[in-house]
Amino acid sequence: MGIFPDLLLLGHLIVVTYGHPILEAPESVTGPWKGDVNIPCTYGPLQGYTQVLVKWLVHRDLDPVTIFLHDSSGDHIQQAKYRGRLQVNHKVPGDVSLQLNTLEMDDRSHYTCEVTWQTPNGNQVVKDKIIELRVQKLSVSKPTVTTGSGYGFTVPQGMRISLQCQAWGSPPISYVWYKEQTDNQEPIKVAVLSTLLFKPAVVADSGSYFCTAKGRVGSEQRSNIVKFVVKATSTVTSFWNWTTDVDGYVGEISPDPGKGLPIFSIILIISLCCMVVFIMVYVMLCRKTSQQENIYEVARAHAREASDSDETWRVAIFTSGCSSEEPSSQTPDNDYSDNPCLGQEHQIIAQISGDYARLLNTVPPDHELLTTKDKSAC
Repeated sequence: MGIFPDLLLLGHLIVVTYGHPILEAPESVTGPWKGDVNIPCTYGPLQGYTQVLVKWLVHRDLDPVTIFLHDSSGDHIQQAKYRGRLQVNHKVPGDVSLQLNTLEMDDRSHYTCEVTWQTPNGNQVVKDKIIELRVQKLSVSKPTVTTGSGYGFTVPQGMRISLQCQAWGSPPISYVWYKEQTDNQEPIKVAVLSTLLFKPAVVADSGSYFCTAKGRVGSEQRSNIVKFVVKATSTVTSFWNWTTDVDGYVGEISPDPGKGLPIFSIILIISLCCMVVFIMVYVMLCRKTSQQENIYEVARAHAREASDSDETWRVAIFTSGCSSEEPSSQTPDNDYSDNPCLGQEHQIIAQISGDYARLLNTVPPDHELLTTKDKSAC
């Protein structure tokens, strides 16, 4: 009967020991000098256990010092030395890893990851792990060359593409791009950047390229040679079916803007041009008709004014009668009428006839016919 209580006690000890979340972290981590490092610290979340506190401590001399604290109020960096270059991950549940940027040599130490949970019965459980951080001056690694395009290293002409050189080591790392020459000539330096950009790529850019990387420590490293090929594009165009064939890709837009316009775009442009020409001709015809009507109306107005003035003159003369008191110097020559008033009337009629003849010369004979046609056209 004594064996059964012992088994119950053993089961209780197993639950207490293994029933809580367990922290997992490596014993040591090595980071590059002047570089960044991630110190892992994770646990598997358990149902009923709530994380209430996360601490990161660094061991200075004998006593550990808290450098980071996360509670219900948020993140708190406790040491000014780590502000701006320390953060803890909160995106993944159970991941409380420490990210430390721009490592210095005096960052080498032992770091403690400590997590506190609240258990289902209201108690608190604390677990911690100690990780050693090593900081080394790492020499630069052999760089690798990649391209920022799905075409690889063979691309169609006119595409904007870049070749990227990347290496690992203690920063800063300087990069240089070279293009190899034929006839065993020395390579040409083409760029002093990590990214070699072609905007856009042309056939003359084809060739063999490589890059070099030089870190703070160690010797210069050189990448493998990559063969970069730029193929000329061929455009096949028909009246009813516009297609662009670029290295087997049919129906895609040409890399060079402005080539291979769709047929409906061309039809739309032609239609708009025709409409503009028609509107301009229409406006010019209407303006010409309006000017001719104005000339005709002005001529009629002038004729009417001349007629009214001459008629008034005649009426005035006939109303006042012939005056016998006129000076003898005004006696008309070659007057065959005994009545002097008849000579003045003949003179008035001749003047009116002359004005009318000038009016007829001003207005074209067929003006009324043109006016009628233009009005019907508008």
